Order: sequence, then structure tokens, then C-alpha cells
Amino acid sequence: MSRRLRTIICGAIPVVVLGALVGMDHIPGTNISLTVPYAAEGPGPSFNTLGEIEGKEVVEIDGENTDPTSGNLNMTTVSVRTGMTVPQVVSRWAQGDSIVPLDTIFQPGESQEDVQERNKAAFANSETAATLAAMNYLHRKVEVQVVEVKPDSAAEGQLVSGDRIISINGTPVATPAEAQEQVSHYQPGEKITLDIKHQDQSRATLTLNLGENPDSPGKPLLGITMVSVPADGVRIHYNLNEVGGPSAGMMFSLAVVDKLSPGLLNGGKFVAGTGTISADGSVGPIGGITHKMKAAEDLGAELFLAPKDNCAEAMSQDHGTMVVAEVTSLSDAIQQMKAYSEGGDVRTCQSR
Repeated sequence: MSRRLRTIICGAIPVVVLGALVGMDHIPGTNISLTVPYAAEGPGPSFNTLGEIEGKEVVEIDGENTDPTSGNLNMTTVSVRTGMTVPQVVSRWAQGDSIVPLDTIFQPGESQEDVQERNKAAFANSETAATLAAMNYLHRKVEVQVVEVKPDSAAEGQLVSGDRIISINGTPVATPAEAQEQVSHYQPGEKITLDIKHQDQSRATLTLNLGENPDSPGKPLLGITMVSVPADGVRIHYNLNEVGGPSAGMMFSLAVVDKLSPGLLNGGKFVAGTGTISADGSVGPIGGITHKMKAAEDLGAELFLAPKDNCAEAMSQDHGTMVVAEVTSLSDAIQQMKAYSEGGDVRTCQSR
């Protein structure tokens, strides 16, 4: 065999081996991992909160006739890929994804399942905040509804899912935060009185002994999870089950307001956006905004609603002809959409 042929064969062997290992996460027959401690973040799926998914409205409202809607109010997401090999990381980076250390996604000792549960809880909280913010904007009253009663708690056998707590020891409560505040004034073992409205609208007065929070010794525990719901019988359901995190809050709230108020909030335009929402309507920053904007631009969005605190990052990349508006609250987002649809002045994001 000639020297040149031997050189070609010897040089080709590692290339072939590397190629064979690209799609593997470990060396066969061993426990040696080939993955690296990094994740790739890129544009994720986007959902029109005024539209449908799998035959159901993304934001479904029962108990009242809704106003017709048009156009789009798209929530945007970030896709996260983990368990990658070096070649896969390089490939994702070449496609425009951000490569970040795994510890920016996973907390110490946290598994992927833990992250999913944390994101699921954050998403559920964003739904509650979205409803409350929308009701406050529309000047509609809300009530505290029991979602789940924890086993072996003070509330077990006394409350059931669907019950509404009207007052605690005579003090009216309208939000879970107000209910928690009232409970915090007492000690474990002390009695409290709840004014309850059942699902059949009958009323009851319950007296129970508070338990102790196992995660905070000395702190009282009622033992329920709660949400705020409209007091007038309107029921709001959010039918996105495979999405996590809190960043859909603002777009959910906008969809609720659009369906329960006359006219088109978006002027029939294709609007996309992102941002957390608080009960008072404040819009907060989120992660991955450049990827969310890319997804919106690719879908043809005309206007993107961005939290004020994300504006500098948002303007760090080209966004084509899509207008990027700076928003600080639910009412602000509505005003910005009105200005855009009517050809007025939109307060756009500025690079810092």
C-alpha cells in the first residue's frame, strides 16, 4: 500500500467515526455521554389567541355572547433543545439559535421534568393573572374560586373544587392574594370563618381550624389552591396545554378583552407579542424576545408588542418592516394597537 493511500485511509477513519457519533448521545456499550452542558434556544410555535387549536378556541368564553373578532393576537414562544452533542450545538448555532449554559434553564438539582412542572405552574398563574387583569380593565367584579383541596388539610371535607370564598372572618376577598393575606393574620390551630357560595349558588358559613404549612413551620395553611374568576357567571378557559412559562399573559388578557368588548382591539391587523401580566395590568419582561420576534416576522406580523424592559434586546436584531411597539401595561398595549390600526403615532422600541 502506498504512503499516500495509507494517509488517506488513516485520515478518513476519525471522520467516519465522528460522523457515526453525531446522532448518538453516548458511546454504544458504555456509560460515556457525548452530550454537552448547553441548550439551544430558537423561535418556537406561535398561536393566535383569537383562533382555534384542535377544534377548540384558544381562549374560550362561556356564559356570555362574545363580540366578533378579526385578525391576529399571536402569542409567541421559544423552543429549547437540550441533550445535544458538539456537532448538534454547532448546527443549531449556525441556524441562528442562541447557545446557553444548561444552568440558565435548570436550577441546581432540577430535572427536565421539574422544569416542565415549574413552567406548567407559571403558565397556570399567567392564565389567572390574565383573567384578573382583563376583568379589572373591563371593570368587572371577580371572586375567589377553589381549584383544588389538598388531602389532610384544614379545608378537606369542608370545601370542594368550584366553591367560591366570598369573605374570611367577615372581610370580603376577591383575589387569591387577598385570601392569603387574611389567612396570614392567624396562627396554626386558630379558627377562621368562611362565607362560601357553592356552584348551585347556595350560601354557607364554615368554621374550621387552620393547619400548619409543612414548608414554613409556624405559618398557617388553609390547604387549597385558588383562582380569580368573573363574579357574573362568565367562564374563561385557556386551551393551550403544551405551553409553559408566564410570557403568554398579556396576549391572553388582550384576547379576553377583545372578546368581551365591542370593536376590534387590533383593528383586524396581524398583531403578535409577548409579556407577563400582573393583576393590575402591568406588563413585565420575558426571555428570548429576539427569537419570538423572528417567529412573528416569519408569520407576517405587522405589529409586535414588546415589554418596555425588553426593548433594548429587541432592537439588537433586524425585524424587517414589522413595527415593534413598547408597552408597559394592558391599557398601553390596547392604545398602541389603536394608534397603529388608525395610522397614528406608535411608541416604538428604541435601542439603548
